[in-house]
Amino acid sequence: MKLLAVRDVHAGGSEPADGYERQFEGRFRPVVLRQPGTQGVFDETGQGDAAPGRAPLGSRQEQVVQVERGLHSGSVPSDRERLGMGEPYYIDHMYGKSAYWTPGTGWDYPHPPVRPPQRVPTHRVHHVQRISMKTRFLRNTLLLPTLLLLLLPTPTTAQSPHDAVLAHVEANAAAYAATAQQIWDLAEVGYQEVESSALLQAHLSDAGFDIEPGVAGMPTAFVASWGSGSPVIGILAEFDALPGITQDRSPERTPRPEMGAGHACGHHLFGAGSVAAALAVKDWLAASGTPGTVRLYGTPAEEGGAGKVYMVRGGLFSDVDAVVHWHPSGTNNASPSTSLANKSAKFRFHGISAHAAGAPEEGRSALDGVEAMNNMVNMLREHVPQETRIHYVITAGGHAPNVIPDFAEVYYYVRNPEVELARSIFERVVKAAEGAAMGTGTRMEYEVIHGLYAMLSNDVLQRRAQANLERVGGVVYDEAETAFAEMIQGTLVNAMPIESAAEVQPYMPRKGGGSTDVADVSWVVPTVGIGTATWVPGTPAHSWQAIAAGGMSIGNKGMIVAAKTLAMTMVDLFMDAELLAAATAEYEERVGPGFEYVSLVGDRDPPLDYRKPAGGLVIRR
Repeated sequence: MKLLAVRDVHAGGSEPADGYERQFEGRFRPVVLRQPGTQGVFDETGQGDAAPGRAPLGSRQEQVVQVERGLHSGSVPSDRERLGMGEPYYIDHMYGKSAYWTPGTGWDYPHPPVRPPQRVPTHRVHHVQRISMKTRFLRNTLLLPTLLLLLLPTPTTAQSPHDAVLAHVEANAAAYAATAQQIWDLAEVGYQEVESSALLQAHLSDAGFDIEPGVAGMPTAFVASWGSGSPVIGILAEFDALPGITQDRSPERTPRPEMGAGHACGHHLFGAGSVAAALAVKDWLAASGTPGTVRLYGTPAEEGGAGKVYMVRGGLFSDVDAVVHWHPSGTNNASPSTSLANKSAKFRFHGISAHAAGAPEEGRSALDGVEAMNNMVNMLREHVPQETRIHYVITAGGHAPNVIPDFAEVYYYVRNPEVELARSIFERVVKAAEGAAMGTGTRMEYEVIHGLYAMLSNDVLQRRAQANLERVGGVVYDEAETAFAEMIQGTLVNAMPIESAAEVQPYMPRKGGGSTDVADVSWVVPTVGIGTATWVPGTPAHSWQAIAAGGMSIGNKGMIVAAKTLAMTMVDLFMDAELLAAATAEYEERVGPGFEYVSLVGDRDPPLDYRKPAGGLVIRR
């Protein structure tokens, strides 16, 4: 006879069907397990095997067992319905992680009966194992109970740490979504996120966190701490918007002229989701008496202002054992990823104004200086490593064609996977600017705005995050969300299947094309990050489509996936000393002996005005 052993089942839930308590009071609930295209047929002789296709049902002793990896829901069957012939049965991992089925006797639960929970859960099956034994032998000896007790975990009604933080996030999901959408409405740009920062601080303060505002010379930065002692686990929160791109909560292009910025990178979700995870972990620490400190870093101006760099430079991570973070995306992914080192600056040219037609010989065009610099840098592209990325935008170039501009400004980013190459290529860009000023008779000065390292990934931590993300699962759309996503999908250049939002991407090292100040954190403390599907699959960051999806339930659902995954990963770091030790060992090996962090921004103060208009001149309509 065959036994089907089911292990590690993840529960979700829906309300029980009528008669559930009466039917299943005091005994274990069986489960139908399915795998697409695979069924196992077991008969009274013990013969049977899994085979593709649909096996016919035979006598009453012959049953069909289907095995599937995935989430499912349904209702409790009636007494007349049998396994493989009616509605699915369910199993709840909190009340027992294993079930056994044998022909003739049906399903059996080897442990003492437990009152089932008040919800009929959905489930995720991670592993299925079949064991061959003779039915009569199992029935007539004491081997079966002994074997089952040895192989399978003993059920408990106590809530596990993972379940505790998952329950907190789920119970408060609507409140966290409301906070995220408030920040979406505010859409405050870097170093000007006054209300957004205050909103997150208020939530943390109300929960008992100690708040240190205005850290590292940045008025909108803060550190929120709860607990005491080691380990100290940090979590990052961002909340700045991007200037110059706006969009309504609509799947069609609908700018908001009254707004000067939008959350095209989803940092409203980033901030609120990280607060959700931190509060969940805090409640678990308090309830369980587990020692340690949870610390949330409110980090402004990620988009070009490098807020975290000044925190790292100021030593705010010096006592932290590990840091977790996340980022909105079009997919669910916990694979290790690189980023590009990046150094930026604003190059300002000063000339002499004059009438462009009446006295051109008396003028010296600052805009000519900018254009000459851009021409030389564009020629430079041929002579740099191919992984290099150089971008610029002219932020000031004059106001009237008949006035020779005496001021012009261009804003540059210089990127490369290697920190030292980014630094050296930046110096060549500076030389081009100096040559442009000399050739156009203008004067040039430049201000370094930010400098970022490349991300240092940690495989030990990323693999743990991957496991947790797989348990949580992806984002499942309802009917309205599917309709919204289909409209967005029609506007994308590289659309992906909508169903992929519900999937977790396989674990594999990936190359990143962007830059982030999280990278500087990763060079001073073991750091782990994930991405979740807050946008319609295929949506690029910094797009109106990202703003639209982030402003509705699709974004909120992706944020909750992130909050749950980060909270579980933080719990692991508090409870598993070996995990933390292995992550630290990997970090120390990768940075190398004698490593000393030196910021690419030098000793400058945070550029609190970097989002203000160039030259300080505002044209009023």
